[in-house]
Amino acid sequence: DLDGVITDTAQYHYLSWKQMADEEGLPFTWEDNHQLRGVSRQRSLEILLKGRSMPDEHKEDMLARKNRYYQEYITQVTPADLLPGVADFLDEARQAGILLGLGSASKNARAVCERLGVIELFDAFGDGYSVVNTKPAPDLFIWVAGRMDLNPRQCIVFEDAEAGIDAALTGGFWTVGIGPEDRLGKAHWIRPGLDGARIDDFPIPAATA
Repeated sequence: DLDGVITDTAQYHYLSWKQMADEEGLPFTWEDNHQLRGVSRQRSLEILLKGRSMPDEHKEDMLARKNRYYQEYITQVTPADLLPGVADFLDEARQAGILLGLGSASKNARAVCERLGVIELFDAFGDGYSVVNTKPAPDLFIWVAGRMDLNPRQCIVFEDAEAGIDAALTGGFWTVGIGPEDRLGKAHWIRPGLDGARIDDFPIPAATA
């Protein structure tokens, strides 16, 4: 995953949703923003609306505005915004010959990775344009694994969102939850972040690889 694993653009997502929600007179808090973690933009809007009915044309306008605001915010992203330990962990994986794939629900993932300077590290790149069914459906991770010609049981998914862990487990992947146990307790391994992590910390049993 990208947001919350490689970098943290949660603040930019929050500010973008908040700006749009304020324009619409809709309540939206930082706590509400946590519910949007790991899900698609369309599903995020439904969560924000909390059952309110609205014409589809107006929903599309709201989504477009949110995305425009977010794209303005992410122009501030630089390689310094990589989370602690990420650069070393990705470098170690590359040197060990491990294939790297990215699977993000965001349609702006490519732009963010370009600004972070890591896009060329990935052998497969899946984003919000890659599949129809996004997390918690397993489709995105399966698509990325397929681009690397790998079986899900040969892969480890690093995720910070419950929806992402659910997607990976449904798809048959090994999982590492990045964040608190109360949100990611279903994962095979749980860490607060990748700072100090080594690839040997997450072995795939040979019998099931």
